[in-house]
Amino acid sequence: MKRLLLGMIFLTSSHYLLAQSKSVESLYQKHKSNPDFFHLDLGGSFMNFAKSLDVKLDNGHAESISNSMERLKMFKLPVNGEQANSEFNSLKKSLEKEKFDLMMEASEKNSSFMVYTKGSKRISDVVVLVKDKSEDFLVIELQGDFDSETLAEVGNNIK
Repeated sequence: MKRLLLGMIFLTSSHYLLAQSKSVESLYQKHKSNPDFFHLDLGGSFMNFAKSLDVKLDNGHAESISNSMERLKMFKLPVNGEQANSEFNSLKKSLEKEKFDLMMEASEKNSSFMVYTKGSKRISDVVVLVKDKSEDFLVIELQGDFDSETLAEVGNNIK
């Protein structure tokens, strides 16, 4: 599970978002004033700077995804227990109402990993929901212009 999470974070180290999820933004706004709220938002000039470094990744598909990214937004819910479970489940339902499709799901014992996408051939928004064994809830949103076949191949190669 950790390798899967690290793999997704590594793949997501670039670009700024055009079509973001209203559900993710709403959850972000709800918690952003909490002093325990951890979040990371990369986009704009930083993404252009990262592209200029011309870093080559081992997997050609990973590099293609990285180059297609315009924004990365990641945050950890600052709440625990039932409240966190409730907010996480509410986010999943809201994503489905926004016409996001569940592209991939993996789980083991007390952890789970879900990837939601919006778009068909060209995907504009990817939302990754992670619940780990320590009951931490992470939301990762990637915005850009991704090829659905490339994303699917990367997902199949993650073990």
